[in-house]
Amino acid sequence: MNSHILALLALVLGLSLGAPALSQEVSATPVTTVDEVVVTARRTDAPIWEVRRGGSTLILVGAISGVPRDVEWRPEALEAATRRAQRILFPQEGRASVADVLRLIWRIRTVATLPKGTTTADYLAPEVQARLDAVMADQRNDSWRTNSLMILSMDLMSDKAGYERGRTRNATDVIKKAARDARIPVLPVGTVRGDEIVDSLITAPPATYATCLETALSAAEAGPEGAALRIAAWKARRVSDVMAQPLEQALGLCWPWGDPEIAPLLRRQWADAVQTALGEPGVTMAVAQLRVLAEPDGVLDQLAAKGYEIEGPEWKADLAEATAP
Repeated sequence: MNSHILALLALVLGLSLGAPALSQEVSATPVTTVDEVVVTARRTDAPIWEVRRGGSTLILVGAISGVPRDVEWRPEALEAATRRAQRILFPQEGRASVADVLRLIWRIRTVATLPKGTTTADYLAPEVQARLDAVMADQRNDSWRTNSLMILSMDLMSDKAGYERGRTRNATDVIKKAARDARIPVLPVGTVRGDEIVDSLITAPPATYATCLETALSAAEAGPEGAALRIAAWKARRVSDVMAQPLEQALGLCWPWGDPEIAPLLRRQWADAVQTALGEPGVTMAVAQLRVLAEPDGVLDQLAAKGYEIEGPEWKADLAEATAP
């Protein structure tokens, strides 16, 4: 089993099996005031938004993946805020059976490689193929030309663009551990069935991820420096700058967020969960990928359109430029 197939299985199983179950018991620690929780959360190096409705307060934490452990940022305040929240919302968890996993392994060549007799040149515009040839010129052989566009995109991001898939410490990891230690109730915003995940992978036409590949190629051309700029912008809460980075755009266009079947479900579940949280008393903390919150017509846009007052950093490029000193 080659590295491409292992990478795909790791990605799929990471979503399918989800995070380890966390305690659903309520913390015995008395809940402090809402304002104190919000102020504490804002001291961290992460984009934080606050939305209120009546006696409900929702703290939205914009996380990004691929933050190496040696990157210095301030998670302590986020940990403290987590311990004072009354419930935590996390991304979706998948529910895959052994049969789902075996089915994926059985059909892995369908997912990991292009149809027999075709190469990337059959699915990419000539100018994009020429750029890809230049980026991949250092490869020992041409086997990459028959990899599926999704697998090739993953390789471009990890091998060329500096996206860290190994030892990372993201906001999601920090909050997850703090919630477990403090026995804060943790809920996923939804679930995805394993058969849906496998179906989306094995039935998608080869060209489905052409846009993903092109954006991943731009990230590869930007190199590790682009990945570092993305993390620096996130730490500085420059949300529109994070969203403008080719690497962040590629992550939003590749699987699962670029999947025509799975992605709408994931986004709809987040929108529904946020509305439900705003009807719950006390403080709810929700940690989501930044793109889910800040993308056009994302969670923040939807809340703003409904008239909610949102306190936190600007998430639109035009608004950020208008309010810059």
